[in-house]
Amino acid sequence: MFHYLDNAATTPVRPEAAQAALEAMTQGWGNPSSVYALGTQAAAQMKGWRIDIAQALGCLPEELFFTSCGSESDNWAIQGALALNRRNGKHIVTTAIEHAAVLEPCKSLEQQGWEVTYLRPNRYGNIDPDQVSKSLRPDTVLVSMMLVNNELGTLLPVKEAADAIKRTGCPALLHCDAVQAFLKVPFTPNELDVDLLSISGHKIHAPKGVGALYIRNGLKLPPFMRGGGQERGLRSGTEATSQLAAFATAARLGSVSLREDLNHMANLKAYAVQQLTQKVPGLVTLTQAGAPHILPVSLPGYKSEVIVRFLSDRGIYISSGSACHKGKPSHVFAALQLPKQQRDGALRISFSYHTDRADVDALVSGLKAAQEQLFTSLS
Repeated sequence: MFHYLDNAATTPVRPEAAQAALEAMTQGWGNPSSVYALGTQAAAQMKGWRIDIAQALGCLPEELFFTSCGSESDNWAIQGALALNRRNGKHIVTTAIEHAAVLEPCKSLEQQGWEVTYLRPNRYGNIDPDQVSKSLRPDTVLVSMMLVNNELGTLLPVKEAADAIKRTGCPALLHCDAVQAFLKVPFTPNELDVDLLSISGHKIHAPKGVGALYIRNGLKLPPFMRGGGQERGLRSGTEATSQLAAFATAARLGSVSLREDLNHMANLKAYAVQQLTQKVPGLVTLTQAGAPHILPVSLPGYKSEVIVRFLSDRGIYISSGSACHKGKPSHVFAALQLPKQQRDGALRISFSYHTDRADVDALVSGLKAAQEQLFTSLS
């Protein structure tokens, strides 16, 4: 028996999605590009899966392009936007708390002569919309801003960024990393008024290895991968049909239960805040606002990686930040300019529809035990 509270890192594949993947592997395993019956059957199934995911996202099926993951979707969006818009300038705007799949390409672009403005959050991880307006220039060609921060759960002003781009007449395209937002907060690409938007399967109870990029209808991005012409010639490569079957199933079922799931996670987050602040002396809630599935806290005076290992030994799973950090200090928590002890003790708790109060209670007990047993060994 274990207690999993790290759903922002990945989610368990829901049984229905796993069954859909199995059927695609064992029954409908044809190549969608083949012209005989087994291939045309797979192509027809892919059409249905694209419709299911597009409906869950709130876009047209022809605006959705499949990828291998959210990181690929982010990279494609950035590279495509710059290739399409580079004649207008070499200035990019993003935030200091983006996922590495956005920050690392931006760092690489800086080495190639691009100028990048990194918007800084306040103490609670919020980005002031006025910062966006002030950062825009006539040579700004891309704004990339996530909707939900993956370590804090804070909501970033993506729609306000779209409004500022239009108001100032800036030529920038707007990309949104919505990997932590898809089926976690209500939105559609049209409501956000974005040009490009990235999502991932394994954050919504589908397998790893599948994602998608929304490309606004009419936006003519150059091909990202050349080859056999799949994904309307923009992203070649034989389609991962089993992952797509699971992705579509998870998206469809998650869309149906969205309101119920959001209420469940919000109530569980409130319960966790109450129990942790009452029963774990000295614990600090770093922020409570934002998406219902992420709660960042800190145990000042303790090292977060030690706490994570201590809890893991007892079958309780949380993280000290994004799974992509692999134990390295979190740039997100660093950007908040927290006191050193709070930063060193920062932890991320994250929920899903399957998390319950017993998981939270186990976490509370585990943190109390950690305080009792680890206090004398930590500075």
